[in-house]
Amino acid sequence: MFELVLMIFLGALFDYIGWQIWKKEHITLIHSYHYTKVKDKDKKPYTKAMGKAVITMGTGMILTGLIDFITGTSYGWIFFGIFFLLGFIMMLIAQKKYNGGLF
Repeated sequence: MFELVLMIFLGALFDYIGWQIWKKEHITLIHSYHYTKVKDKDKKPYTKAMGKAVITMGTGMILTGLIDFITGTSYGWIFFGIFFLLGFIMMLIAQKKYNGGLF
């Protein structure tokens, strides 16, 4: 039960932060050195891509808690790994495309 509550809380937090980055374009929620080279015209698509990546990670956390709770197994961690890796790859692609590199 603790895992369920923790993963839903953390997933919801990631989803909220991702939504703030994406929809509200709060680029300052991302560390400043990650967006120093992002042009003003690219800030909207950059925050959209980064926000969606964070939401993907958060969704994986929520699914992890739900699947582990429902099944009584640790199979949900497979979803955590898949969604976290997918979100991370999405971030790397956005960083390379809009910032010219990771830093």
